[in-house]
Amino acid sequence: MEALALDTLKPRAEMLDLYNDYAHDIIDRRTFLDRLSKYAVGGVTLAMLTQMLTPNYATALQLGEDDSRIEGQRITYVSPKGAGTMGGYLVRPAGVTGRLPAVVVVHENRGLNPHIADVARRTAAAGFMAFAPDALYPVGGYPGTDDAGRVLQSGRDSAQMMEDFVAAVQLMQSHAGSTGKVGVTGFCYGGGVSNQMAVRVPDLAAAVPYYGAAAKPEEVAAIRAPLLVHLAGSDERVNAGYPPYEAALKAAGKSATVHTYAGTQHGFHNDTTPRFDPENARLSWTRTLEFFSEHLT
Repeated sequence: MEALALDTLKPRAEMLDLYNDYAHDIIDRRTFLDRLSKYAVGGVTLAMLTQMLTPNYATALQLGEDDSRIEGQRITYVSPKGAGTMGGYLVRPAGVTGRLPAVVVVHENRGLNPHIADVARRTAAAGFMAFAPDALYPVGGYPGTDDAGRVLQSGRDSAQMMEDFVAAVQLMQSHAGSTGKVGVTGFCYGGGVSNQMAVRVPDLAAAVPYYGAAAKPEEVAAIRAPLLVHLAGSDERVNAGYPPYEAALKAAGKSATVHTYAGTQHGFHNDTTPRFDPENARLSWTRTLEFFSEHLT
């Protein structure tokens, strides 16, 4: 009976907001559970609500590691200004031997979890060489749960992590299998990293941040890459930083397009959570691949 009830549960907006605060370390787990418990009524238990809101990686993967369309491997690379030695997941379309444009896929605030690895495979299946660095590599890699991953990532030096992603972009620019044209996309924390890569890497070819922290207006002068930004309609915390960022981009004559998807929650592209919005996830991803095709090929 509990499984049937869980299948029919639909999260309320307040629950999604609550989980969003927990997932971004605005509240701790005890506060999250205490506040969530008030919705445990009518036979719905707190455990059921927690399970409903937690990512389900087992059932939502679109491309498995053994999918015939891709070839993937775990590699290490040098990050002299960051962790020293870093690791990540490199994926190419199967059977393609020539050089390819590359896309660096940046994870959220919890390391290279199965969903981001899946996004890297989708990127490769679309014809790009995709590389997903794991900021948790120096501390043992993604630990198997997002809760533990958040703890580990919060313990790393933020400036060093940013250098690790700069090194990942530079790796793809010089990689023997790459054309040298490199774009970056990322989600949440990774969206903020994508904006920073546009600031930090002068010859970046394109950046596509998903609902990530905006760069500071005073950093805009350094941006040369065209930007395609995806924002959720209901995401006040992240969206608050964009009006001054957009104004600075426009004033500086930068190439930037910002799409805000009405009625969506932060994380709407992530198909492992109830925040997933299938239509807007599809639309945004189509726009992303078209943008990379335009600027990387």
